Order: sequence, then structure tokens, then C-alpha cells
Amino acid sequence: MNYGRRFTRRIGPALTPALTIAALIAPVPGFAQQAIVVPRPLLSPAVVLPTLTDAQAALLATLIDRDSIAQGLQESATPRAVPLDRDALVRAALDHASAVHAGRLIEDDFQLEWGIRPPAYDPLPAFAAAVAGDRLASWIASLPPPYAGYDTLVAGLARYRALAAAGGWTALAGTDLKLAASGPAVAALRKRIAIEDAAFDATGDRYDTALAEAVRRAQQRYGLNPTGAAGTQTIAALNVPVEARIRQIMANMERWRWLPGVLPKNRIQVNIAAAVLTVFEGDTPVMSMKAVTGRPGAETPMLVSQIHSVVLNPPWNVPSSIANRELWPKEKAKPGYLKRNGFRIIDTGDGGKRLQQSSERSALGKFKFDFDNRFAVYLHDTPAQSGFAKFDRLSSHGCVRLEKPADLAKLLLKNTPEWSPDVIDATVEEGKTVRASMSDREAVYLLYWTAFANANGVVSFRNDPYRWDGTLASKIETRQARQALASL
Repeated sequence: MNYGRRFTRRIGPALTPALTIAALIAPVPGFAQQAIVVPRPLLSPAVVLPTLTDAQAALLATLIDRDSIAQGLQESATPRAVPLDRDALVRAALDHASAVHAGRLIEDDFQLEWGIRPPAYDPLPAFAAAVAGDRLASWIASLPPPYAGYDTLVAGLARYRALAAAGGWTALAGTDLKLAASGPAVAALRKRIAIEDAAFDATGDRYDTALAEAVRRAQQRYGLNPTGAAGTQTIAALNVPVEARIRQIMANMERWRWLPGVLPKNRIQVNIAAAVLTVFEGDTPVMSMKAVTGRPGAETPMLVSQIHSVVLNPPWNVPSSIANRELWPKEKAKPGYLKRNGFRIIDTGDGGKRLQQSSERSALGKFKFDFDNRFAVYLHDTPAQSGFAKFDRLSSHGCVRLEKPADLAKLLLKNTPEWSPDVIDATVEEGKTVRASMSDREAVYLLYWTAFANANGVVSFRNDPYRWDGTLASKIETRQARQALASL
């Protein structure tokens, strides 16, 4: 999946002017409407706002109506608008711009693990220039994040809203359906699969090879084991209501707004929810591998940093939280456990003790990729390779374990002359702990995508293991309510 920068943006069909706006509709649960997040100075009565002509006012109101729906700022696809006076319309336009470009939260709304913040954004200068140049449509079109990954979600949102308007789907009652089965439960499954899979023929009531292939495609979209048989997990994924899928897409669109306006063309991206790492060179994916990310309760944080070095044969300096919760109790229950597993007890000098696991037995394997961050997480190898065979790979303590760390190390060190692939292999074989500093730092993005789409608007979904989608919706609604009260 290429989440790189887009090359073109389509503004959309011609618009019919109407002096209405959907930005102030009554709230509904889950991403109901945009919150007022314009920087406080812009809300001051002393600010001189651009003066709109009658034609500009009518066009702007309609543009915002349409765009608030397209950009997922409200759950309903039907505008419920109220007329606004001219100054209120201008302020609503600025609110809309901030919401689309930089999201709807303020600093205090972000929880600790959401270590990405949208850059500061003042929409007034560009808006004033658009009014002066009579370029309101192009200004509206320039507001969303400039990335193909965001645009494909916009298309996916429109598609799932169309499915909702057509009636969505009915929950399936059958389970454990597989090849050669037949009957009403299979007929219902065929109809359900066809709603999201236009290539599949829904007619009939037999579980034939065509249905098995369609089920595999669905399982791949949901991140499940593509067996082609519709078991409990598959039926549960198919039974998620279309309205919930719409809210899921909206949540991920909101997180896209937190990213900077330009991503480095060379970078590493980890999708935490899907447990996949992708390497980009020249904004094109050149390597992908499975990962193991943090389990619920030990979440892998969202963050942006730069990998500066690769540690070969790293020892593991055990975080005190893990030592206290897991390792010291094991030593108490079975004395000698720590020594048998390569742990050293190190005096901290202040009366305390910490644990370090030797490189020969290290839970970090042979490679550790270091980057500065306040969460003390990193990418690393692991001797527990069986975890990569699973489709649910959220089981780490918060760090990101990698399926092919040697390949990544050689790729990142390719421009560091002293660290040729042969030297890397020899050093790993020797077993000595060495830090290989990189000539070129590599940007790393740990991101949480529970919905992502391809260029055709086909959306893939993952579970929301950390419940961050729901938390985000609640925070947006809380922010909305506070701003509404403050405006009274």
C-alpha cells in the first residue's frame, strides 16, 4: 500500500449555490460534525475578516456543505443546514479549514500514546487570498492532507455511504460455512459478500469455488487467515454494521490530518493495527514485512522519529515495569530462572537493581534499530519467530518486532561504507555487541490505521485493538460540546 503523496486532486462536479452550511448541524454519535478549532486569535471580534460578494457567499456555503460531507466531518451524508449571516459564514469557513487541514482536537485532547501532533495552522491568510482572487473552490480543494492514502479513504467513505443509503447489510446467522455447503445460510452469505465485492455473483445457494475465492478476498480485507471458509471470525467481521465501518473510515481520516504537509520520500512506516512494516524509497514501497506490535495494555505509540543506528547483537536492558511484573516473580517462583535465561542482575548504584539479558539470549535477537522517542520503544529482531505466522500479531510489550530485520539493517546501512552486507553478517556471527551508526538517518513513522484503501476505493479494515477509534470520536464530541458552550 502506497500512502505517499498524491499527484492530482479532483475538485468535483459543479455546485449549485445555496446560502446554507452543514458545519453547525445538530450532533449525532461518532464524528457527527466538526468542532470549532480555529486558533483563538481568529475568533476575536477585532480580527478583520474578508468581505464576500453575494455570489462568493452562496458558493462558499455550498462548498462547505459538500466538503464537510466528503471529508468525513459529519456522520450523515445528508446536509442539515442553517442559514448564516455573512461574518458567521466566514468564521465557519475558517473553522472548516482548520478541521479539514489539521484535525479537530487541541493539544490537551491528545492522550500520551498519540505522539503525533498536527503542525500549527492559520487558515486566514490563504482564505483571504482566495477571496481576493475569487478562488474559493481551489482553496477548499487544497485543504485536505496531500496524500494518496487520504484520498483513497475519501473515495472509500463515499462508497460506504452509498452502501448505507442502499440499506447496508443484514447480519448473518450461519457459522462455519465452507465448500460444498448449501442452503439459506449460504445464500445469505453470497448476498452479503456481493455487497462489498462487485466482482462476485450473489445468485445461488451453494458454497462453490467462486464463493470460496470471494470469502478469501474478504478475509484479506479484514486481516484474517484467508482460508476461504466462513468461520466465526469471518462472520463477525462481515456482521460489523456499515455505519460502524463509516465511523472507522472517519477516524482514520482524522489521524491523517495529524501528519505534516510533506512526508520524507525515504521513510519507514509501521501500521500498528495491521502489524506491518513498509519501507519507502523515493516515495515508492520497496520492502514490506510482518511485524509484531504492542498488545492492548502495552500499546505501541504513534510517533515520528529518525533511525540513527543499528545495534548488532544487542543485550536487552529490561524495563523495570516488565522486570517487576514478569521476571522477578518468575525468579521467586523458580529460583535460578534468571541465570538460566541469560539475565544479569546489575546494581543501579542507588540501592536498586535492574536486569539485563545477554546478547546471546537477548529477546531483541540480533538487531535493534534505535530512534529517539520518549516512549523508549524501538524496532528489533526476535528469537520468537512463530509469532509471525499468526494473523493477530499484537503481542509485544510496545516495541515493534520484525520478521526480516537483517534485510532492513542491510538496506538502511547501504550508504554507510564500513557496513557492507558481508561485514554485517560477520559481526552478527561473531556475537559481539556493536552499534553501527548510519550515514543517512531514516525517518520512521509508527501509525495506527484501522482502515485503509487502494486506488479503486476498496477499503481494508482491521480491528481497533486499542479502542482508539472510539476514544477519538468521544474526544471530538467533547471538544465540540465545549466549544459550543463557550460560544454561547
